Amino acid sequence: MWILDENNVVIAAVVTLAMQFIFFLVAFACRFDKVTDFAGGVNFVIIALLTFFLAQTYSVRQIVVTCFVCLWGIRLSGYLLYRIIKIGEDSRFDDKRNSCLKFAGFWTFQAIWVFTVSLPVIFINAPSSSKKLDPDAFTPLDIVGTVFYTVGLLTETFADFQKFNFRDNPKNKGRWCDYGLWKWSRHPNYFGEIIIWWGLFLMSTNILWYAQWAAVLGPIFITLILLFLSGIPLLERKADERYRNNPDYRDYKMSTSPLIVIPPSCYKAIPSIVQCYCCCEFPLYNYLDKDTHQALNESTTITIMPESSDATTGNKPPENGV
Repeated sequence: MWILDENNVVIAAVVTLAMQFIFFLVAFACRFDKVTDFAGGVNFVIIALLTFFLAQTYSVRQIVVTCFVCLWGIRLSGYLLYRIIKIGEDSRFDDKRNSCLKFAGFWTFQAIWVFTVSLPVIFINAPSSSKKLDPDAFTPLDIVGTVFYTVGLLTETFADFQKFNFRDNPKNKGRWCDYGLWKWSRHPNYFGEIIIWWGLFLMSTNILWYAQWAAVLGPIFITLILLFLSGIPLLERKADERYRNNPDYRDYKMSTSPLIVIPPSCYKAIPSIVQCYCCCEFPLYNYLDKDTHQALNESTTITIMPESSDATTGNKPPENGV
């Protein structure tokens, strides 16, 4: 009862499971791909609004963070819905549409993703949070978190539209995207996504206490998924397998940061060990000299995260979800 009354964690979990289950039933019954990523983004908005209005405390921090999540969720889900309508079919589900268990597995993980990443927002919107500080106070951590969020949202938004426009141009068919932010990072959209959620977590640290520090699982979860599971590793393998024989692509990969937005001239000057530990240039991202069979055997990626856009290919992207 304490969790339910003080933090609204249980009701957020129940609503998330119910929402994802309903969308799963519709998607599986109709063999319909177009609602998958949309359901994830909208679920974040629902949880933020639900916990905000349940609390009825309406502190400045709660208002700001709820608006932040709604802006991010509406922008991302709208973009992904438009993209899948334009593309047609979601290739992630080619081996899942006819299998109830496989398809349900995707939607289950999507529910876990939404709930876990939403933890900082749930705790910020908890009724007790407005009592721990002056409700109208905006601390240095709030300011830093807001800067993180703003930079992340702008980076993700510009990266998405630059990639979409690049891919939509027939002249770029068969090419990897090295336009705009993609010239300075191989995955700028993921960089933006990660710092958005670390920014919101920073804002939540003003009010966290005891078990509420579980909120750190949110940004850790999204970071690990994008860096080591369904995000960068999957897209790097696909791009390397396709373009490994192109010297220009090899030069692009060697001179461009995998995540953090850095000018290529600066990135090339960084020692490889620093690139690995400070810029996320991990060995598992390199499939240039591996044949397809070897790469498939070594890959442990799971296609679960919603890609705001495909990272390197210039034609139809591999879709993603959660």
